[in-house]
Amino acid sequence: MPAATILTKADRAGFAREGDGVVMLSFAVYSNGAPATGVNLNGAYLIGSDDVPLRAELTFKDGVITCKKRSTGPAGLGLLWPVSDVGTILLETVRLLERKQPYILSLELARGRLMRINQKLEEWGLLNLEQNEARFAEMNRGRETLITALQADTPAQAAERGEKALAASVGAGESIAGFQAEASLMRRKQAGAWPKRLFGCSVHLDSPQDLLPKRLSGAFDFISVPFIWRDIEPSEQTFNWKPLDALVETIYKMRMPMKGSSLLSFHERYVPPWLVRLGYDFDAIRDLAFEHARRVISRYGQYIQTWDVISGIHAYNCFNFTFEQIIELTRMAAALTKQTLPRSTVIVDLVAPWGEYYARNQRTIPPLLYADMVTQSVAHFDAFGLQFRFGPGIDGMYVRDMFQISSQLDQFARMGKPVHITAVEVPSEAASGEPSNGARLDGGSWHGSWSESVQGEWLREFVQIALSKPFVDSFAWHHVADNAKRMVPFGGLLRPDFSPKPAFQQWLKLRSEILGTGRRGEGG
Repeated sequence: MPAATILTKADRAGFAREGDGVVMLSFAVYSNGAPATGVNLNGAYLIGSDDVPLRAELTFKDGVITCKKRSTGPAGLGLLWPVSDVGTILLETVRLLERKQPYILSLELARGRLMRINQKLEEWGLLNLEQNEARFAEMNRGRETLITALQADTPAQAAERGEKALAASVGAGESIAGFQAEASLMRRKQAGAWPKRLFGCSVHLDSPQDLLPKRLSGAFDFISVPFIWRDIEPSEQTFNWKPLDALVETIYKMRMPMKGSSLLSFHERYVPPWLVRLGYDFDAIRDLAFEHARRVISRYGQYIQTWDVISGIHAYNCFNFTFEQIIELTRMAAALTKQTLPRSTVIVDLVAPWGEYYARNQRTIPPLLYADMVTQSVAHFDAFGLQFRFGPGIDGMYVRDMFQISSQLDQFARMGKPVHITAVEVPSEAASGEPSNGARLDGGSWHGSWSESVQGEWLREFVQIALSKPFVDSFAWHHVADNAKRMVPFGGLLRPDFSPKPAFQQWLKLRSEILGTGRRGEGG
């Protein structure tokens, strides 16, 4: 059953039924000139006019996707969709009103992309640039094809032309985003005001520490050390510091700056099982979290001055904290760190920037709303962190194209805080098997099936997009090396034996190009 249809009986009782006389939002899907016999609704969700995901039941039957939602008003559909020459990416339609006749899906996806391109062209100041003429031609081709689709004689013919309009418009969007990034990145390079710690990576306890100096020295400006509560305190009041002590000592001897990552996370993968099993109330959990954070900061604060003090609590919250409790824990983690290490950099880390998880679980908080509330109510923090991890077929990790990534990054500019991209990851192999956690790499593709070469190309495009934003202060790859047990088993820049992939060579080249020869890395 598609993830979008998994709802409780109480949930289902709240939705309008087809026999109730209520008009619902629906989309006709065609394949090879006939109604489609199947469609992938994994990861699909509805989005309201304010870009907040909506709770809905999505079903597919007889070539039509039907969307039953609680709220009234315009809504768009987001779903994984194959786009010629681009890949399978999660796209959104325009916001539409309910009607009896189904909308044609490919037309509305193309219309949605063209509308967003027009908005960003104005925002980026690219409407009248002659250098962008070729990109405008591609966009105009998409617009003209869309017009012919709207004039088609049959829905099947309209859908076929809609696919062509979509391919042209998505390609134009990526091209325009790349052009804008090149221009902005050039201005930032000319200014030369780069932070000292720009390029980083995360090194986990299972990494072969004897190989770290050889591969990482000269290739990175800092290393993130993960402080996972589950590993540190596997049993209540029983602590396992030895692996972390060894890793911190190895990195310290490399004279490499360190960042403390995920000081607090309430994802089920990071919380100690005993804490869940004992069924503590919120006050007890808050006090235990405070003590855990205090112990970590006290032990490693002399080595680490930058901390991701809380990560992903707006999306991953195995205790079902309320909105107020989520903000209280964020405030507590930030204040504790600042009080203990007054000169430290405190980062509040966000995951799943598009917030599609909120359509499935409304005990969570959409990322931009959470960021707004943190800005208003948390005094002791310096920056936001953002994660962009793609590949697995789970919420927050479905593939988006570069135009979407650039546009979503711009959303955080208005927060008035620097942004650190704390975790970036895409696979170097399209795995058909399942990692030990059950997540499959079926969350989409980009410019072909995932491979080592595609991973390297994606890295180059992403770095240029991200570092062209003047508010982005650092960029870190999530796992430096592959490991079959991870969510993205082939997500490293290095293979399991620490041999470099093309993406690692691309990393070294980009770092040299951006920072200049004075900070060129050898990496091995």
